[in-house]
Amino acid sequence: MANQSGIVAAANVAAGGGKKNSDSDVLSTARARLDLAMSALSESREDEIDDLKFYAGSPDNHWQWPADVLATRGAVQGQTINARPCLTINKLPQHVRQVTNDQRQNRPGAKVIPVDDKADVQVAEIFNGMIRHIEYISDADVAYDTACENQVSYGEGYLRLLTEYCDDNTFDQDIKIGRVRNSFSVYMDPTIQDPTGADAQWCFITEDITKAEYARMYPDAAPITTLQSLGVGDQSISNWLNEDTIRIADYYYVDYDRATLNLYPDNITAFTNSLEDKQLKAMYGKPLKSRESDRRKVKYCKINGYEILEEREWAGKWIPVIRIVGNEFEVDGRLYVSGLVRNAKDAQRMYNYWVSQEAEMLALAPKAPFIGYGGQFEGYETQWKTANTQNWPYLEVNPDVTDGQGAVLPLPQRAQPPMASSGLLQAKAGASEDIKSTTGQYNASLGMGSNERSGKAILARQREGDVGTYHYGDNLARGVRHIARQLIDLIPKIYDTQRIARIIGEDGETKMVKINPDQPEPVNKIVDQQGVVMEKIYNPSVGKYDVVATTGPGYATKRQEALEAMAQLLQGNPQLWTVAGDLFVKNMDWPGAQEMAKRFAKTIDPKLMSDADENPELQAAQQQMQAMGQEMEQMHQMIQNVGKSIEVQEQRRKDYEAEIKAYQAETQRISAVQAGMTEQQIQDIAMGVVAAAMEQGGIPEMREMQPEQPEMPQQMQPEMPIEGMPQ
Repeated sequence: MANQSGIVAAANVAAGGGKKNSDSDVLSTARARLDLAMSALSESREDEIDDLKFYAGSPDNHWQWPADVLATRGAVQGQTINARPCLTINKLPQHVRQVTNDQRQNRPGAKVIPVDDKADVQVAEIFNGMIRHIEYISDADVAYDTACENQVSYGEGYLRLLTEYCDDNTFDQDIKIGRVRNSFSVYMDPTIQDPTGADAQWCFITEDITKAEYARMYPDAAPITTLQSLGVGDQSISNWLNEDTIRIADYYYVDYDRATLNLYPDNITAFTNSLEDKQLKAMYGKPLKSRESDRRKVKYCKINGYEILEEREWAGKWIPVIRIVGNEFEVDGRLYVSGLVRNAKDAQRMYNYWVSQEAEMLALAPKAPFIGYGGQFEGYETQWKTANTQNWPYLEVNPDVTDGQGAVLPLPQRAQPPMASSGLLQAKAGASEDIKSTTGQYNASLGMGSNERSGKAILARQREGDVGTYHYGDNLARGVRHIARQLIDLIPKIYDTQRIARIIGEDGETKMVKINPDQPEPVNKIVDQQGVVMEKIYNPSVGKYDVVATTGPGYATKRQEALEAMAQLLQGNPQLWTVAGDLFVKNMDWPGAQEMAKRFAKTIDPKLMSDADENPELQAAQQQMQAMGQEMEQMHQMIQNVGKSIEVQEQRRKDYEAEIKAYQAETQRISAVQAGMTEQQIQDIAMGVVAAAMEQGGIPEMREMQPEQPEMPQQMQPEMPIEGMPQ
């Protein structure tokens, strides 16, 4: 049952947290660390907020005008008659977006590579595909763009990693890349040396919510009045509580467990008192070496300053908050950061001032009058007085010939209109150039025309401007690399059960792969009886992997560039259509291109479609082995045929011997009865024997005779001894 009154929770908090004896230590350390971060970053944060307001300045808010100057140029005692113009012509967003939009076109990426001998290149590709999938489901481009915008405009942006359950009815989790819109809500350890914050020992991500929302979200927490009483006399209470809101914070901190690490033969290590260590001691005895090791753990708490609302251990070994910094300075032990806007503020203020001065001078100057002789406007005064406000089709004057000579005087003429002073125009142009020089971006980088005419010269000038702001993109690439390094560490720990994972290729193609964290090898190939690989199962926890950062155009841009390059190549070498025509068609975007590429590939020599990783010597050896295999198959077939022929001959010989024995037996019987038989009887018997033999297949020599020779029985005359037959 929930503690509706909050009395039990209040008692727990007063006792030191109500969960563990160490909770009070954690909370007091957290409050001290937040105070330290606020003190260390206070000066820099004030400048950053001013940069952000200046960058977002517009004619409506006048944030680019100093307050004291604005007070002297505005209305005086509610009267706007003497008010002076305060124009805002904000040029800075163009310069900032020149950097941020370049990052959108050339997004930094990360490529996973194997490190040790247990790692596998195929698993590295699986890591790459899983990272792309995580970026896709997280809308990571929004998080990257926000961090880059904050980094360039006022100096620092942040990204974070989160874990969420895949579904309401499962325990499987997904990793997400989170967006941090308000960088000022992040307070990271100010003693860090790594620009991405990889070595941070603690970090806060704060959020101010209303007291009613706090009571709804945490009904079992201590009442706010109890927290206020606990903070009496504590100056830091204002960091957590104010009149309308209460601050809650995601608090990450690194904790260490000191343990003894033992080394055994074959470079096997284990911590003392662990199950592995006991098994190794039973097998090898005393360890070869031992040393003290600090086992790093990252812990997470959601706190309100005086109570731990949630608590768990983070799966990764780094704090999942990534810092994207612009310009960074350490002055007198204090950290200062800035972006592109900081040094351009004075130039922008001067430009606004000179534009306002020019408008004021032209507005206060009298309108150009008409100059004529007296009496010329008589009778037409109304038309001439309203000539500047109404569009009269014509204006009339009276001719005046009082010059004494009778000549007609010239018509009235308009005086020269007021012009801005050349000094004012030069000052305004100088302020505009100062904005370019302070941001490092000149006309070519901003898309303006100059004296360059060739494409190479224009690209070279644009590259000079890109070099001036290259460090922003490089710092963003470092942050993306650190995110990928954390994902490599998290994926085997979050995907810790057998499951089907989705990966996304560089070309956007989606595949499903099987993950089995229990198998000992990184890749397990399932083959059929013919040795053909049916599927592969991966274990990303085997082996070590690292990340390299890549920066450049996206896949679509690379594809378009490849299409243009191949078009030029095929135009100059039409014979290449028979070699790589399918690749050219495959990179086209019109409907049916992929189907046409598949059909085109069928017309190409199969030898060219084989894997190109084999060297010519290996290919020749494989061809020779195939030829030898074919010869061996032919020889084996011949041996089988010869064996069959010998078996047939042997069977024929046995049949022949059986027939000979049958004839010999019949001859002996005939000889026994010959004495009592007439010659005609003997001849009839012989004819009958021969006829019976012919019906059963006959004697081999007789079968070789022509069928038109019926005199075969004549060879079996009684006078011819039967033994004289061929053996």
